[in-house]
Amino acid sequence: MSSATHNPILVAIDTTDAEAARATIGRVAPHVGGVKLGLEFFNCHGIEGVARAAGTLPLFLDLKLHDIPNTVAGGVRAVAALKPALLTIHAGGGLAMMKAAVEAARETSPLTKILAVTILTSLDDGDLEALGYRDPVEAQVRRLAALAQQAGVDGCVCSPKEVAALRRQCGVDFLLVVPGIRPAGVALGDQKRVMSPRNAVEAGASYLVIGRPITEASDPAAAAADILASLA
Repeated sequence: MSSATHNPILVAIDTTDAEAARATIGRVAPHVGGVKLGLEFFNCHGIEGVARAAGTLPLFLDLKLHDIPNTVAGGVRAVAALKPALLTIHAGGGLAMMKAAVEAARETSPLTKILAVTILTSLDDGDLEALGYRDPVEAQVRRLAALAQQAGVDGCVCSPKEVAALRRQCGVDFLLVVPGIRPAGVALGDQKRVMSPRNAVEAGASYLVIGRPITEASDPAAAAADILASLA
């Protein structure tokens, strides 16, 4: 956390229902530091729909862009009007692709921070082996984070299990945005590499991406407030 007033919670809104998304965001807004909208919502509602849903909250636009450098740079420029606080690309796209994304962001939306996704939190060592990777998850995450830092990106998306190692490797100014956050007693769902909110922050997470534990709670505002209080 960058300061005593920093709220690291980014509420993940994973729906195509624009009215429901705006209602949930409105309820939890006082207790979160920003809103994450991704492919599901963006593909359905586009730039204008994302802007309406996010309102005045800082926007984490999670598109995970992954293509040839020129195409990814074009994708970054295409969403510049949203002025997202955070925008994701895939580290697996390589050094040139990540550099192109950073350059496009600096030209069109200078306040946007580019984040490189390392290994999805739904994957574990067995999944990587099946995909042909020789190294376990943490080694691959560290390799991709080093490449991303070389490319000039502002931070990485990683699971909470790799936060401490990446904080040591990448330094205090490198953003670590962390999904796979599950408060005690909450079902894991499709996440495999998880941690509690407080433990993730103590390990060095800059932001916590939290979806279902908030959005599927009987009282989303209370759930968000409780998580924020647990970090105090």
